[in-house]
Amino acid sequence: MEFINTIDWSFWGPILSILILICLSGFFSGSETALTAVSKARMLTLEKEGNKRAGVVNILIERKDRLIGALLLGNNLVNILASAIATAFFINLVGEAGVVYATLIMTVIVLVFAEVLPKTYALANSDKMALFIAPAIRVVVFVFSPITGLIARIVNGTLKALRLTQGDANMADMAVQELRGAIELAHDSENENGQAKESSEKRAMLRSILDLVDVDVEDVMTHRSNVTALDADEPIHHLVDQVLDSPYTRIPVWQNDSDNIIGIVHAKIMLRELRGVKGEVDKLSIKSMMLEPWFVPETTTLFDQLQAFRERKEHFAIVVDEYGASQGIVTLEDILEEIVGEIDDEQDLAATGIKDQGDGSYVIEGTATVRDVNRELDWGLPDEDYTTLAGLILHESKMVPEEGQNFIFFGYRFSVLLRERHQIKLLKVIPPAEAEITN
Repeated sequence: MEFINTIDWSFWGPILSILILICLSGFFSGSETALTAVSKARMLTLEKEGNKRAGVVNILIERKDRLIGALLLGNNLVNILASAIATAFFINLVGEAGVVYATLIMTVIVLVFAEVLPKTYALANSDKMALFIAPAIRVVVFVFSPITGLIARIVNGTLKALRLTQGDANMADMAVQELRGAIELAHDSENENGQAKESSEKRAMLRSILDLVDVDVEDVMTHRSNVTALDADEPIHHLVDQVLDSPYTRIPVWQNDSDNIIGIVHAKIMLRELRGVKGEVDKLSIKSMMLEPWFVPETTTLFDQLQAFRERKEHFAIVVDEYGASQGIVTLEDILEEIVGEIDDEQDLAATGIKDQGDGSYVIEGTATVRDVNRELDWGLPDEDYTTLAGLILHESKMVPEEGQNFIFFGYRFSVLLRERHQIKLLKVIPPAEAEITN
C-alpha cells in the first residue's frame, strides 16, 4: 500500500489509461476483421456439431449492420478518448506543443498496435479468434444496440434523402461465387505443393457440379447424326441383329420419318422375348417390346434433368427443339460424365479423341465439345453460342471453311485438317502461347 501511495498518479495514470484504451481499440479492430472474414460454412458446420460459440458467431454475422455498427462505435469511442487523454497529458507536460506530440505519437501507436497488428492476426486466424471473442462481442452489441439502432435509422434516412440504395445482394449468387473462389484458391495451393494433376481433376469436378444449373442438355447430348436408331418397318431379324451388334442398351425406334420416334427398345427386354419364343426371331414384334419414349426440351438444365432422371427412375430421354423435332439423346451417364469426366466401359465406342502432337499442338475431332476440351486441356474457350469445336469455327468464321484453312480465334490457332461434305471432322489447334511462337 505504501508503494502504491508513492506512485505519481498524475503522470502514470494517463499513461496506464491510454494503454488500456489502445488494447480495447485493438480488440475492437481485430474483432471486426475476424467476424467479417470468418468462414460462414465452417461456423455452420461447427454449430451443427454442437459448438455453442459457433452458434453465437452465426447470430452475430446474421445481422452484420448491427455488428459493424457496435464495433465501430466502440472503436471510435476508445480511440477518441485515448487521443484526448494523450493530448491533455502532453500539454501538461510540455505546454502547447504537446498537441503536436500527442498527434504524432498517438497516430503511430493506434496505427501499429490498434489497427495493423490486431487485424493482421485476425486475418490469419479468423475462425479461431471469432470463436474466442464471440461471447464478449455479443454483450457489446447488446449494450450498444440502442445507439446503433439510432445510427442505422439516420444512415437509412440519409441514403433515402439522397435517393441512394444499399443494393439487394443475391445471397445465393454470392455463395456460388465464394465457392468458385475457394475452388480456385485450393487449386493454386495444391499446385504449389506439387499436386497439379490431382488438383486439376478435383477442380474440374467441383466446377462442373456448380455449372449444372447453367448448362443445358443440348450441350452434352449425343446429336441425332451420331445416334444409333432402328427403323420399325425393317424386317425383325435385321432389327434384332442391329440391337445385338450395338454397344448400347437402349436404342430409339422411328417410323416413316427419323423425327417420328415411337419408342425405345431395351436390349434386355429383347433378350427375354427371344428366350420366350425359343430363338424363333420371326415370331417377335418390335412394337411389343418398345418402351414409351420420354421427350425433354433441349433447354432443360442438367440439374433439372438429373432430378427428373432420379424421380422417373429412367436413364434415357429424347431431346427435342422448340418445334418438336428430335435433336438427339441425353442419358444419365452423359450428365455424370459432365461431372466426373469420361466414363468408358468395355462396350463403349472410342470417345472423341484429343491427340497431343508433342509440339504444343493438338489434333481434335470437330465433334468434340468445347466444354470437354476446356476440361481436358484446362483451356478457356467460350461455349455460350455453340457446343462443339466445329460449331465454334462455323460461328466465328461465318462460313464453311475449306480443308487447309487457318483461323485465329480467342488467341488459339485453328487449322482445318479434314472436312466431309459440310462437316468439319478434324482440327489442329495450337493454344495461345504456342500460336504466338509459330506466328
